[in-house]
Amino acid sequence: MGQSLADLLLYAIPLAIFFFLYFRRRGKHLRGHEEILQESRESGLTDPVCLHPVVDPLLCIGSSSCVKVCPEGSLGIINGKAQLINPSVCIGHGACMAACPMEAIKLVFGTEKRGIDIPFVTPNFETNIPGIFIAGELGGMGLVRKAAEQGKQAMNAIKDLKQAGKTEFDVVVVGAGPAGIAAGLGAIQHKLRYRIIDQEDSLGGTVYQYPRNKIVMTSPVHLPLIGKVKMTEVSKEALLEFWHGVIGKTGLSIHFRERMEAIRPDGEGFLVKTTAGEYSTRAVLLAIGRRGTPRKLGVEGEGLPKVVYRLIDPEQYQGQKVLVVGGGDSALEAALAISEQAGTQVALSYRGEVFGRVKPKNRTRLDDAQASGRIRVMLNSTVTRITPQSVILEHEAKPVELPNDAVIISAGGVLPIDLLKKVGIHFETKHGTE
Repeated sequence: MGQSLADLLLYAIPLAIFFFLYFRRRGKHLRGHEEILQESRESGLTDPVCLHPVVDPLLCIGSSSCVKVCPEGSLGIINGKAQLINPSVCIGHGACMAACPMEAIKLVFGTEKRGIDIPFVTPNFETNIPGIFIAGELGGMGLVRKAAEQGKQAMNAIKDLKQAGKTEFDVVVVGAGPAGIAAGLGAIQHKLRYRIIDQEDSLGGTVYQYPRNKIVMTSPVHLPLIGKVKMTEVSKEALLEFWHGVIGKTGLSIHFRERMEAIRPDGEGFLVKTTAGEYSTRAVLLAIGRRGTPRKLGVEGEGLPKVVYRLIDPEQYQGQKVLVVGGGDSALEAALAISEQAGTQVALSYRGEVFGRVKPKNRTRLDDAQASGRIRVMLNSTVTRITPQSVILEHEAKPVELPNDAVIISAGGVLPIDLLKKVGIHFETKHGTE
């Protein structure tokens, strides 16, 4: 009897220690999830901006499989069930849905409170306007693999269109992200006359604007001319390097810094007006993202070379006087990153009274930077004029002139939805539906 008890204790004690440590660690994680959810609610960051997961609580068993595979940390376990705890960082990878053992997750667009306009497209990605196609993020698909697949399938449909007399191109592709690049490769494969334009100065679309080292892809993708590309979790930098390699290998032609301004019917084809010219084409493929064209201030001097609309490399501003304009996370993060560079003088201008919809971590970092004198925060301020040597603002109803070398405007983007509606493309507002 004594020996049996000793044997039992020999196994029971290590087992008890194991479960104690396991549940203590799990409890820490769960408390961390609750804190993140609370921070999101306090910051007003409760609405996802793109495709995102919705969990059926009746099917969810709280296995945490979805939480473990999410590279963004947007999912957590609350009261034993998976839940979107950090919606603003979710970019619709879809790895969570694939990992769920109970099929309790579906990916949807919009929420009950915040609808998202999604264009109507047929199974081959043609809109209600024959000859105009949409693929990728504008159509609601932010996943790199699926966006590329849509671009490829859309080009397969475009190659079968009847010729529309004498046009300069068979297809004009707007956007050089995953969908646009895959479509361009398909155009080469099918020997189509094509032109790809993008308003940015480099390829990658939305991926190009992500922070450094962000995980942007979680599944292999099949590309025309290239074949199957076996990528799982890959960083922004690695993916962009891969795309550049594809262009070098295939000779894909992309015209950067060229923005679409209008599409007009022209016989059986279209005239596409851009900032560089006007092109006649049989078909148009819109492979643009949902970030849109940067919102401008509309003030004198905004066209100066020192004015940009996003931060690429903080180090380039060493020793400079920089003004950042905006009140969101991107503006705060830009100001903070630049303030850490040697010799910089940074001012942050925002028209509002408080930074409402920002992450608590960014607000805390900004408070510290302001207290230490690294950033001058100017609430209730608007830029009225930009000169080569300075910036003039109205701050608390008084004019203020700041010596200035560079201006970064982080005021969001303007989607081309109105432009597309003028063409006649139909949209559907999604409120948490697939």
